[in-house]
Amino acid sequence: MRIIPLKNDSQELRLFESRLFVAVILGVLLILGLLTRLGYLQIIKRSYYATLAQNNRVSPVPITPARGLILDRNGVVLADDFPVYTLQVTPDRVPNMKRLLAKLKPLVALNAEDIRDFRRRLAQHKPFQSVTLRAHLSEAEAARVAVNLTRLAGATLHAQLRRYYPLGGLATAAIGYVSRITQGELRGDNANRYFGYREIGQMGIEKSYQSELMGRIGYKDVEMDARGRAVKVLRRILPRAGHNLYLNIDAQMQAIGEQMLNNRPGTVVALNPRTGAVLTFISSPIYDPNPFVEGIGEKAYRALADDPNGPLDNRALNGLYPPGSTIKPFYAYAALQTRWFHPHKRVMCPGYYHLPHSTHLFHCWKPLGMGRVDLKDAIEQSCDVYFYHLAHEQGINRMTRYLGYFGFGHRTGIDLPGEYRGLVPTRAWIKASGRPWYPGQTIITGIGQGPLLVTPLQLADAVAAIANHGIRMRPEIVRGIVNPVTHRARFIKPHAYPPVPRRRKNSLKRLIRDMTQVVEGPHGTARGIAYGLPYKVAGKTGTAQLWSMVPGYSGRHIRSDALFIAFAPANRPRIAIAVVVEHAGFGALAAAPIARALMNFYLLGHVHARPQNQSRPQIAQARTTP
Repeated sequence: MRIIPLKNDSQELRLFESRLFVAVILGVLLILGLLTRLGYLQIIKRSYYATLAQNNRVSPVPITPARGLILDRNGVVLADDFPVYTLQVTPDRVPNMKRLLAKLKPLVALNAEDIRDFRRRLAQHKPFQSVTLRAHLSEAEAARVAVNLTRLAGATLHAQLRRYYPLGGLATAAIGYVSRITQGELRGDNANRYFGYREIGQMGIEKSYQSELMGRIGYKDVEMDARGRAVKVLRRILPRAGHNLYLNIDAQMQAIGEQMLNNRPGTVVALNPRTGAVLTFISSPIYDPNPFVEGIGEKAYRALADDPNGPLDNRALNGLYPPGSTIKPFYAYAALQTRWFHPHKRVMCPGYYHLPHSTHLFHCWKPLGMGRVDLKDAIEQSCDVYFYHLAHEQGINRMTRYLGYFGFGHRTGIDLPGEYRGLVPTRAWIKASGRPWYPGQTIITGIGQGPLLVTPLQLADAVAAIANHGIRMRPEIVRGIVNPVTHRARFIKPHAYPPVPRRRKNSLKRLIRDMTQVVEGPHGTARGIAYGLPYKVAGKTGTAQLWSMVPGYSGRHIRSDALFIAFAPANRPRIAIAVVVEHAGFGALAAAPIARALMNFYLLGHVHARPQNQSRPQIAQARTTP
């Protein structure tokens, strides 16, 4: 029997050695791979992973700069910043939001609206972003929160600057206000531009000069512990405060105008005709912008939005009004440029006018008529019949063309956002409307009614052009921009538009002389404001009739807006003004006295002019005029 060996020692040794060799090779390769990877991570990618590690330990925190101040022409502060305590919550650091809110209620006053607004803001922000729970904490509330911060995971207390308007609603139509930045405003390029900012200008100067006011954001690198709490500040880049704005507006003059309007719906715009500087910019009723800074409550906002007097409307910039008789000087100027028009030619005013071959009557404001009147009489007494004749002779195309020269139907270019163009029935507008244009529409447009709408700013700008020898200046709210660190100032240069075409040399002087008779003449519609004035005023009254429906009444009634435009002194004008008081009746009675008071203050330094040996006019004999 043959014996077969169970194993071959030499063969197994060779197999083992080969396996050992392969294992050694694999081990060496693995070690080389690990060393290569280690070298790659430690040498080549060192800075990258060091940055990641640092970011896990260091958190960059933005430092919001102080927003620039807004001051009037005399240095009165209209918009300021003041420090407030703010309670903020970072959602991803809160284990239980409901429990945190329960702990905070005994420490700070939190009502249902605060909680609702907080939850709404939570939905608009990412979990790692801090969200304001309560702003404007009192010192006692801030102290209670500070003492208990160790047991309020995710809650932080911040001392921040907040926008504040110390004079409340004064000049809000010009200044506007700021409010919290929304997620919609952080889209696109704005995400980087406004990172770290909490407030943004929403209206007025606050919006149009946002870049100058916002300053430059600063940063601090804060070392955080494992629980996400700040340990120490490693590096700080200081913010740069925003530039201060000095306005052309006079705060005291603005306050006088707002007080005289007494929250009646209306507006006042006053300009320096030589520079375009806006001296007064009033829209009434006024409202306090401070609640908008942190987010006005729904109930308070609804009360403003539903107010029938429309306090949120910027009437000076966006109010569209029929100009009434205040438009007549501009039609007169257009006629004075022609060869066929003779200002001394008299027109018979029997109290009405009708087109040739028509029986429809267009009435004058004086039912019995004014007799035979020339251009001076027609402007002084505001004769409607004279301007009916003039409108029929000129035609709508010539009338609207010259209105365009004076800026009607165009934006003035003021440094405020959202300005309206108004409405002038030009040939292009008539064609686009798709409706026929009737001669009767030209007639009523000749007295500032019909499809003609202007803004108070346009009225002030246009009458300033007459005062400035036919040259329109761009209205400017801001006078200068000042760096708060270097105190270097950059002043806004006046900008002139092309002059109004003038084909007859003395036409503008004649028009100014006739407008002066409105105040100085024995039959002037605004002669009631002339008493005691040591300077001459050129002006024009107006009454715009508006048809509307009265709730609960089946018929129609007329609501008349009172208007007045003027400039003074008539020989060397320093102020041009437009006043509109809604539903106040006649311009001579409601609007002209406001203009007189503001012109007195600007030219004389006080509201009431001292009598200059003039006889007091017989008020009882004054006529009710447009």
